[in-house]
Amino acid sequence: MTEDPTGGNPRGLHFIADLANAVQDDAEVGAEALQALLERHGGPPFTLTAADARQLREATARLTRILAMHDEDRAAEAINALLDEYPARPHLVRFPGRPWSLHTRAPREAGPTRWLLSTAALALGLWLGERGRCAWGQCAAPHCDHYFIDTGRRTPQRYCTPRCATRVRVASHRAQRDRS
Repeated sequence: MTEDPTGGNPRGLHFIADLANAVQDDAEVGAEALQALLERHGGPPFTLTAADARQLREATARLTRILAMHDEDRAAEAINALLDEYPARPHLVRFPGRPWSLHTRAPREAGPTRWLLSTAALALGLWLGERGRCAWGQCAAPHCDHYFIDTGRRTPQRYCTPRCATRVRVASHRAQRDRS
């Protein structure tokens, strides 16, 4: 789940979707939970404060607006605006036991919010450029509004998980059966 976004497996993008879902599920998600999410995805070793958590939740709202976009031109404009405001300084990093991967370098004093927005802008921009479309979205299943990253190669993804897709197919099948 934490592979490089330039290599076809969206490392930072899964983090962005998980972060958007965490904030959507709990608008007041705290520093401890956000730090655990960051650590689970191999992010930098920040020690988040309550103020950091508030700023990250606010920054996530900007990212969520991009994840909700379907128009690649509008998405590119929004990503470029983030890159202008939070320039990504990419460099290659090799963690023990892993291949080289592209990461952003934010000044230490910049803090987690600046890191998040520069990293997210770079990852989303790379993914949009590679896919040529908004290869992300919000689940189409009733009663689920989680965000996802579309990693498929053929038809665009509509559901956040196979579970949601199956739930919709089963409900459709039952509805057809009941009509007959």
